[in-house]
Amino acid sequence: MRSWTTRWLSRALNQNWQAVTANAETKPRTYSRFISVASGFPKNLGQSKYKPGKMGDDAWFIANTKSADVLGVADGVGGWRSYGIDPGEFAMVLMRNCERLVKFARFDPVKPVNLIASGYRELRANRKSILGSSTACIVVFNREDSSIYTANIGDSGFIIVRKGEIVHRSEEQQHYFNTPFQLSLPPPGHTDVLSDSPESANTTTFTVCNGDVILVATDGVFDNVPIRLLVDTLQRVEGENDQVKLQMCANSIALMARSLSFDSKFLSPFSLNARRNNINAMGGKPDDITVVLATVAL
Repeated sequence: MRSWTTRWLSRALNQNWQAVTANAETKPRTYSRFISVASGFPKNLGQSKYKPGKMGDDAWFIANTKSADVLGVADGVGGWRSYGIDPGEFAMVLMRNCERLVKFARFDPVKPVNLIASGYRELRANRKSILGSSTACIVVFNREDSSIYTANIGDSGFIIVRKGEIVHRSEEQQHYFNTPFQLSLPPPGHTDVLSDSPESANTTTFTVCNGDVILVATDGVFDNVPIRLLVDTLQRVEGENDQVKLQMCANSIALMARSLSFDSKFLSPFSLNARRNNINAMGGKPDDITVVLATVAL
């Protein structure tokens, strides 16, 4: 009998592939664009029901317009579960709002922080109260100037690899160890909840080169996979335009992160960071894992 991991991956990849190919524009190859795929796992495979664009408490989207390609990930704060709140719903609704705004071209490609703010504002205005908290990371490729514009709040993030080296990466935002910046909508009476504004997101702008590899992921990847191992894996698909090969790379990163997250003897990036904060930790950090992978075709 196939394992939970294999069953989940088979089902998720089928749905993800349909979503990604549905978003792909039928345009000449002379157009500058992202070639994008997604992969990942919820932490608790046996207890999670698959939903497109959702990996446990994580959420993601890939969308495009005539002027831009957009990648997004969000990580719901799991602590809300003890209050009877689904931590993944906040992240999922936030990303769906952002995706819809992109598809209807109701956003400025050079100001992704405004996209996060608009998605968050719509979430707060929802007739059904969507309670919880989430990180968010948005990466936009603006075709007009062949540049990338990013906005990141919390400890999800991105790295850009070129010729086997990181040329750009997001800056993690933490209030203190393992407590990232986050967008929040707490239940009434919860006045002591961390709640950061969308405008507190780190923003960056830079040009890209043909063949650059872009990884946008939640902390389930960065907390468990050493950065050098990530770079070595991403280097293999520099300049790759074949979505199947990109999907295989995304799958390998997701599987690697999941395997290391449950390795109690592995000195993970999370454990190393804990030790820097005077916490004696060892092993990976079991978590939801979301991988959105893209290459740049100019």
